[in-house]
Amino acid sequence: MNPIQRLVTAAVAALVLVSTTGCGTLGTIGKLEDGAAAEAGRMWDRWIDGNGDIAVATTWERQVKAGVSANDVAEILKQVAVERNMRDVGVLPLSKELEARSGKKEKHLTVYSYCSPATARKMVDFSPHMAAYLPCRISVVEKDDGLWLYTLNMDMMVKMGRKLPSPLKEEAMAVRDTIFEMMERASQGQF
Repeated sequence: MNPIQRLVTAAVAALVLVSTTGCGTLGTIGKLEDGAAAEAGRMWDRWIDGNGDIAVATTWERQVKAGVSANDVAEILKQVAVERNMRDVGVLPLSKELEARSGKKEKHLTVYSYCSPATARKMVDFSPHMAAYLPCRISVVEKDDGLWLYTLNMDMMVKMGRKLPSPLKEEAMAVRDTIFEMMERASQGQF
């Protein structure tokens, strides 16, 4: 095949590919939040940097400043939740449970759960699959280099999916901003 024939063949193949698979993709792209592609790109980069670990790509993390205790973190999370009108809906003290079972000291691992009930209901009405992400959680994990905080990447939830109708979008952003503030303040020990 000469270069012209190869170019025509490639163009025809691309046209066939777009016409058979692109319609759904193009239709979906038009329904996404502005900036969805940029957020997907950030997630892709984190996935690559994490050697294919999907949890790295879909979470936020913060190392807790030296001198800030697990108890300080817990108090700050509670404080921000009250300030921002988020419900504390549960604490799962996994390391304490493991210690009770084994009688051995464990590295700290506690999962804190928070919710905005009205926003949660609206998100589930918008997409029932969102129920799998409820409630919002922040985990405190002790590693060899100290305490770390982990939570779901809320930008993925708010900025990467289908366009949220108003006022749900604003409410979802308020939840996102609250979780982000909790992570920031707790990691820095800012009461």
